[in-house]
Amino acid sequence: MTSTRPLIAVVDDDVSVRRALARLLQAAGYHAETFADAEAFLAHPASHSPACLILDVRMPGMSGRDLYDHLRAQRRAIPTIFITGHGDSRMAARAIEAGAAGFLLKPFEDQQLLTAVQGAVSNGP
Repeated sequence: MTSTRPLIAVVDDDVSVRRALARLLQAAGYHAETFADAEAFLAHPASHSPACLILDVRMPGMSGRDLYDHLRAQRRAIPTIFITGHGDSRMAARAIEAGAAGFLLKPFEDQQLLTAVQGAVSNGP
């Protein structure tokens, strides 16, 4: 049986962040899939169908920004929200200029993320 709930993919190397975001998204009515790194996301069938992608900026191996650029180079327009504990307004502005649906600094409020996800899902690619 396939879910009619929008799929939100979360890619973050911090297991506690992944678990917390999955619980939050599921409580809000989304279907959440989590991945420890960009490579795991790309290797999974869910990488072809998310309604929204939540990416940590800094991860070992391929960074969130590298993954975003990789998907765009493949002409895969997935609404993307970047999250980071190491960002600044300049980094946020660059991400938004590049087409990101949102940019949140950790720690953020649950409602901030849910608002960004709803906007991303509603507006689509």
